[in-house]
Amino acid sequence: MSVYVDDMKAPFGNMVMCHMWADSDDELLAMADRIGVARKWIQGHPKLSFGQHRNASWVHFDIAQTKRALAVRNGAIQTDRYGPVEHTTRLNLAAAKAAGDPARIEACERKLASIETLRRGMK
Repeated sequence: MSVYVDDMKAPFGNMVMCHMWADSDDELLAMADRIGVARKWIQGHPKLSFGQHRNASWVHFDIAQTKRALAVRNGAIQTDRYGPVEHTTRLNLAAAKAAGDPARIEACERKLASIETLRRGMK
């Protein structure tokens, strides 16, 4: 199980934000507690998120760069801007395999291949 932070740098007020997500809700919430991010700011969670944040397409926090540094010091894995898409696609792939859905499996595998192509183009 792991916690991840991407390299996004989105301005928000006087802060610069990135994403933090994890392989499990428990791990994500534990990291949020550890680095001092209030649980109420979780996004995409069907029970813990509120308002428009409940509609996020995946469970994550937007965190300031200072919190990102704390997360990395506490074991978070750094990834690029494709990390969130890769993560959600891998979750979808596992669900598709569990459901025995070959069309969805193929779509997820194509998406993962596209991500790798995009990453190679960045280097």
